Amino acid sequence: MDKLKVNLQYILPKHALSRLVGSFAASQAGPLTTAFIKWFIKQYKVNMDEALHSDPRSYKTFNDFFTRPLRPGVRPIAEGDDLVIQPVDGKVSQLGPIKDGRLFQAKGHEYSLHTLLAGTKEDEAKFTDGEFATVYLSPTDYHRIHMPMAGTLRKMIYVPGDLFSVNPLTTENVPGLFARNERVVCIFDTDKGPMAMILVGATIVASIETVWAGTITPPTGPSVFSWDYPAEGENAISLEKGAELGRFKLGSTIIALFGKGMLEEFDDDFHAGAATRLGKPMAKLD
Repeated sequence: MDKLKVNLQYILPKHALSRLVGSFAASQAGPLTTAFIKWFIKQYKVNMDEALHSDPRSYKTFNDFFTRPLRPGVRPIAEGDDLVIQPVDGKVSQLGPIKDGRLFQAKGHEYSLHTLLAGTKEDEAKFTDGEFATVYLSPTDYHRIHMPMAGTLRKMIYVPGDLFSVNPLTTENVPGLFARNERVVCIFDTDKGPMAMILVGATIVASIETVWAGTITPPTGPSVFSWDYPAEGENAISLEKGAELGRFKLGSTIIALFGKGMLEEFDDDFHAGAATRLGKPMAKLD
């Protein structure tokens, strides 16, 4: 059955399906929207006590509900200039060193840094021999993405691609999954070196947004496209640790990259299979 689930993804019209679901998620369907939100909360055991608006009737669209803000203070940000924080609620898929330009996906599967970034040789060089962490966001989770550490945006790359599911079953069975799915790569300068936050699309993910550019996809682009940003001045985009970076409308995966020598070690509680919570320690800076 697992093999069938994976193989079906190769033939399903994933983009068309995702856009269809996205249209419903963005629609104001009144009682139908509220009923679906209530079903979703019950089905996935969503903790609405943490939401700024706990009443399902507060949301005009499913997207509004899915990208719901949290109550102030629910996710305190770990203090300390030497701490990198967990950027999302989710579950750690994999983490570790980037060896020979490759990242570990799952047993028997790796993918290349070059393909993942789809940028220039200079972009790739920033993270050669660095560290990575991959976190999967399930339907239950809060779906806004925040900054692991303070940084200034220098480049954003939109990479068209497939829309395979990114759940654990697919991750373990589709080669090069994260480097073949549609994604948005955000590269930052920090006081300690380069950092990238990569927002990976997936089946049913109707939209990827950033706080500085709004909706990046849809529509799906035909080719790789990049934007450069200044390091300083009135047009520079600098975000503090814990600040919102972007959001998924329906769940997916983020990959964080750090330059060589930036991290001393990952936190003991941040390991493959561990649940993550925004604001808790992720790693210690060297």
